[in-house]
Amino acid sequence: MRRLSRAILITSAFLPTVALAQKRAITDKDLFAFNWIGDTQLSPDGHTLVFVQASVTPTHDGYQTTLYTLDLTTPNALPQLLTPGTHDASPRFSPDGKQLAFLRAAEKDGKPTPPQLYLTTLAPDASPIKLTDLTKGASAPQWSPDGLALTVESATPQDQAQAKLDAAKKARATGDNAHVSDVKIINRAIWASNGEGIVDPTLVPQLYMVYLPKPDGTQDPAWQLTTGRFGIGEYLWSPKSDWIFFSSNHEDEPVYATLPHNSIYAIKAPTSSTHPKDAPAVEFTDDLKVDAHGISLSPDAHHLAFHASDEPKPISHQQTDLFTVEIDWHSGKPAVAKSGPRNLIGTQAYEMGSGVGGDQNAPRGGGRGGLTWSSDGSHLLDIVGSQGSAILVSVDTKSGRIEELTAPKQAVQAFVSSSDQSKLIALISNPIQIGDLYSITPNKMQTQLTHVNEALFSKLSLTMPLDIQVAPTVHAVDIQNHPIDTFVQLPPDYKTGTRLPLILNIHGGPHSAYGWVFDHEMQYMAAKGYVVVYPNPRGSTTYGQQFANVIMNNYPGDDFHDLMDTVDAVVAQGYADPARLGVTGGSGGGLLTDWVVTQTDRFKAAVAQRDIVDWADWWYTADAAGFHQSFYPQSPPFDHIELYRAHSPITFVNNIKTPMMFILGDADYRTPPPAGGEQFFRALKYKCIPTVMVRFPRESHELSRSGEPWHRVERLENIVSWFDKFLLNHPEPQYDLPEPCTKP
Repeated sequence: MRRLSRAILITSAFLPTVALAQKRAITDKDLFAFNWIGDTQLSPDGHTLVFVQASVTPTHDGYQTTLYTLDLTTPNALPQLLTPGTHDASPRFSPDGKQLAFLRAAEKDGKPTPPQLYLTTLAPDASPIKLTDLTKGASAPQWSPDGLALTVESATPQDQAQAKLDAAKKARATGDNAHVSDVKIINRAIWASNGEGIVDPTLVPQLYMVYLPKPDGTQDPAWQLTTGRFGIGEYLWSPKSDWIFFSSNHEDEPVYATLPHNSIYAIKAPTSSTHPKDAPAVEFTDDLKVDAHGISLSPDAHHLAFHASDEPKPISHQQTDLFTVEIDWHSGKPAVAKSGPRNLIGTQAYEMGSGVGGDQNAPRGGGRGGLTWSSDGSHLLDIVGSQGSAILVSVDTKSGRIEELTAPKQAVQAFVSSSDQSKLIALISNPIQIGDLYSITPNKMQTQLTHVNEALFSKLSLTMPLDIQVAPTVHAVDIQNHPIDTFVQLPPDYKTGTRLPLILNIHGGPHSAYGWVFDHEMQYMAAKGYVVVYPNPRGSTTYGQQFANVIMNNYPGDDFHDLMDTVDAVVAQGYADPARLGVTGGSGGGLLTDWVVTQTDRFKAAVAQRDIVDWADWWYTADAAGFHQSFYPQSPPFDHIELYRAHSPITFVNNIKTPMMFILGDADYRTPPPAGGEQFFRALKYKCIPTVMVRFPRESHELSRSGEPWHRVERLENIVSWFDKFLLNHPEPQYDLPEPCTKP
């Protein structure tokens, strides 16, 4: 193969084809017609699937979720609507398969109320029965294996008596005027959360038992199983319905004190309806010294599996591995065996329980395949991130050997299986398909079961991206000369030899990865006539811990050179016009967008989305305070002023010549606008460089993935319009001042 100025390897299988005449290019507003599959469950007999289907509301201002069934015994069966609710989620089959529990958020004054637990059957005329009426709603429903009860989580006052006293103090009557205080007293470092706003630390998730209605139609009220100052994380039942295991972190402010870790606890499950005061005590099993998540209990209850990072260290990124720990039952109570947790994966370069980024996960739909044991305990099913793909794997619980059950160059987003794993169903996406359910056979054949977007996508001209491997030119030894995996989305009607304007699109994280998954953003930009380059530079996940961790104390830094190498490679291949380059990215990609324009003036326009320009300001204001605990030295910016300044784009603001747009969410606590785009906007206004802010009310850091549908569309419209203005010379008067800018 001919060598270019950048070493390149293109996967020819994915070269774009000529679009069929009857098909059209994808648009931004096609999002209104998208359907997404979320939480999926398989009946115990393996005959029926129930899944959440999310869609945009008719008014395009939100999302609705409904439950569908799919008969697996009938070839080519079509999904059937099960529930008429517009906010139904989390379906869970009873152990005998005759009933289905689910969560429903009813509407009041046009807005959903906290979700409650409901019970129904699969009969088409069934009327769901409401089982709970918890003040803060219910979440995470699970059946007890004996089918006699369910458990849910619900936000609960740490001290209910104190909560009542505090409420009484807040309500003060003064003559004829009553005043209820809305003052917030904040005493926690993490006082706000992205998507939630100001948090109330006196509310923690606790576990509740919910019994089924009695034959006479009456029902005991849900009652609280766990109590205390600390809430529970994940939980699960033991196979005999006699114990409930859950994770919890018993530190008030762990963010500044220690590396992430939690403990596993067990509570003796009641055998009949019991008054809360008689609830059994929690039994401490052990401090695992790691942050255990995705917990799963073996069928014989003698082993617990979970995801965690091996020996947590204060480093930028630690690969997520798969662990098992033996449970000792000799005392009649569960305890961690002396051997302690065992890492099954070792040095294998898989991100266990992980995947790749995209902008089309089911909004409000939930669901993802958790660790699943085989009936004999010999292996575990899991989803892993590897080389830009998300793959379903089987892990031998003795040897740790990993067998890939699905092909690469696609993204398994969730999975379910029958108890004997004879039936295996996966939700799979790729760059030209949002996500559908597939049956996976033992010989790894995939049979598509659903076609939820066929009505729309059959009309669209979509092409797979090119897959280019670019040799790094700067400090390649730091990443063991690993090539930069780069995706290039060309317009569906691209004509060979044509040089088009280019958009470099940078992912956030920084520890995440682009991959073989549907991205509306990339397809839309390409449909508008751009070559879209979206690489995985050093710092990206799914390529091993060394590749991801090398940016510690150097971000932004050498990743800039990786990004420019990919741009140069695409230009060298003849796809892009070097005089018409644009750059954009969100979150960490927004930070890198800001950084890029301070390091080079090759880009004619830039769009920084939910960005960071000053690391110190971000340290003081963001909800992700723990990020710096591992990313930079475990000290605040006032102890490392020069290090923070050296990697903050604001330090080099005088270098900027590029016109910039800033996409900012007014409710973004992850990258607060004052620590990001607001600063650059003010500086560029002073320097008379064309600049605008596009502010999105009510939107958090999740704007591009699950923001209000109209806002997601308007975000895409503004990004492309900004590039149209400066790369295509299109008039976009909405961004222009009436009079030319003049410096003071």
